[in-house]
Amino acid sequence: MIPYLGRRLLAVAGVLLAIAAVTFTVFYVLPSDPAAAACGKSCSTDRLEAIRAHMGLDRPLWRQFADFVTGIFTGRTMGSGRYELHCSFPCLGYSYENSEAVWDLLTDRLPVSASLALGAAVLWLALGLGAGVTAALRKDSLTDRALMVGAVAAASLPVYFTSMMLIYGLIRTAGLLPYPQYVPLGDDPLRWASNLLLPWLALAVLYAAMYARQSRSSMIETMAEPYIRTARAKGLPRRTVVVKHGLRAGMTPILTLFGMDLGGLLAGAVITESIFGLPGVGRLFYGALSTGDQPVILGVTLLAAAFIVVANLAVDLLYAVVDPRVRY
Repeated sequence: MIPYLGRRLLAVAGVLLAIAAVTFTVFYVLPSDPAAAACGKSCSTDRLEAIRAHMGLDRPLWRQFADFVTGIFTGRTMGSGRYELHCSFPCLGYSYENSEAVWDLLTDRLPVSASLALGAAVLWLALGLGAGVTAALRKDSLTDRALMVGAVAAASLPVYFTSMMLIYGLIRTAGLLPYPQYVPLGDDPLRWASNLLLPWLALAVLYAAMYARQSRSSMIETMAEPYIRTARAKGLPRRTVVVKHGLRAGMTPILTLFGMDLGGLLAGAVITESIFGLPGVGRLFYGALSTGDQPVILGVTLLAAAFIVVANLAVDLLYAVVDPRVRY
């Protein structure tokens, strides 16, 4: 297991380096000039060149990328003379819009996105797996058809439509919940949960529908395996056969989906955060795209890639825990 983990960690580092290189190249060869944007309309040539030197844009592209990568691990010094600025580890640069460190911007927004993603994940796993397993155990029954029709209907609803309907129904009409405003978990756990319940539901409706269909198909296939018939023939209780033997083996494709979905959401749910006004990484990324803030765009892209590849690595390691057959 240790050699395997070592190889996978090297592969993760290689993937992140490749993503960083591609993203860096794309955003730093665009026609737009960040130095000109930072300098303003009435900007002299000397001032423009000084800003370009401070940003490091006067260096060759490969040198800029090398400085960026080494800065992530060791920090780096940007500019020179009275314009010299030290960016401490891990350095992802400074925002062109407000001159704040990109890493500080990400760490400020990450708790919001993590709260949104983890809470929604609990809901969609409970709802999706519950509906999928129930439908699989009652294959071709009225319950199975009703659950799958509901899953198809829910999966076809865009998340912005579901969000607006929840806001109208539960806030404006019924007044059951407050309009979402992020409250840190450590300050007030009850307010934290009540303010995030609507965004959780909006995401859970969409993802639970997809997980219900996937878990139904996986459970139907698993329950037809010979070892399931053997377990039944041995007289094991139905709960043991379904949960210990059936569900564990059927969870493999669900884990794959879960790793991708959770990794992506940890880096921000742009639409959901925008609709509910949550100051997460997704809204930060959307604002950076709107203004062409390249360091922030690059930082969020790397963060999203890191979450996804690490989630995939964790899923691969969990395969051996969930399904004993993988160990062999």
